[in-house]
Amino acid sequence: MAVFTEVSFDEAAAFLRFLNLGQLQNIKGAAGGIENTNYFVDTDQGPYVLTLFERLTFEQLPFYLHLMKHLAAHGIPVPDPVADAKGNILHRLKSKPAAVVNKLRGHSELAPTPLHCAGVGEMLARLHLAGLDYPRQQPNLRGLAWWNETVPVVLPFLTEDQRSLILGELAYQNHIAASPGYRSLPRGAIHADLFRDNVMFDKGRLTGFFDFYFAACDTFLFDIGICLNDWCIAPESGKLDATRADAFMAAYQTVRPLTAQERTLLPAMQRAGALRFWVSRLWDFHLPRDAAMLQAHDPGHFERVLRERLAHPYLL
Repeated sequence: MAVFTEVSFDEAAAFLRFLNLGQLQNIKGAAGGIENTNYFVDTDQGPYVLTLFERLTFEQLPFYLHLMKHLAAHGIPVPDPVADAKGNILHRLKSKPAAVVNKLRGHSELAPTPLHCAGVGEMLARLHLAGLDYPRQQPNLRGLAWWNETVPVVLPFLTEDQRSLILGELAYQNHIAASPGYRSLPRGAIHADLFRDNVMFDKGRLTGFFDFYFAACDTFLFDIGICLNDWCIAPESGKLDATRADAFMAAYQTVRPLTAQERTLLPAMQRAGALRFWVSRLWDFHLPRDAAMLQAHDPGHFERVLRERLAHPYLL
């Protein structure tokens, strides 16, 4: 949540009045991600998050915003985009696509216990089922096609050992994606970025998922792999915590049991999740964009995670 586009107090106040959200009291740029411009804004009606989209287009954004509306209508705790007087939830500010959503209460749990992991697993399964009848389609913009395009761009920044690892894993993921077993995996709308800092808890209770702007139509198993790689590891080493992983998977499967093919390909999709974020972090780290508040994540973290998933796959 870097700040690429500066919005003044007066500009934000006028925009929020246009949306009938009351009088602006406070505005603060949010740091923590690297894709969009985000501000936390407080009005006399409550706290909200104002987002200006820096990469996603007016044509792409309805998928994400209406997905949040759809999930909220199905009882999934997610931010609800604010509509204007004509019912539009996608707006324009500073010549950029913009949206405002309610701010979820609580805080992110950066040191999750098995109970936190179980809560996330159960809610993720509910999200997957709730999205089955979502009518809009959006390919994964950070999926295999993007990895194939981006790996050659970041190769010059890698050591020989790193190049061997990333090219070998990319070849493996291309092989998996072409297999009949992969093509049979259940799929639908996924979050695709459900890290610890994209979930809120209040007094130990999960209060919401947010930051849906990497969401896509893809395999549910890819979403699971991404979660296991963040919620159920030791961040300093990438080593999997089996107790947390078991809690996550058991809770998920109380809602949506995995198919036999999903169980078989779970290790491959954990590797896919690690590759996806290693590639994107390499790209953001070595080819950064200018921003007033920008904290590029360490790409070495997901290199370690990938090496761990190769050496010690998690099996059901």
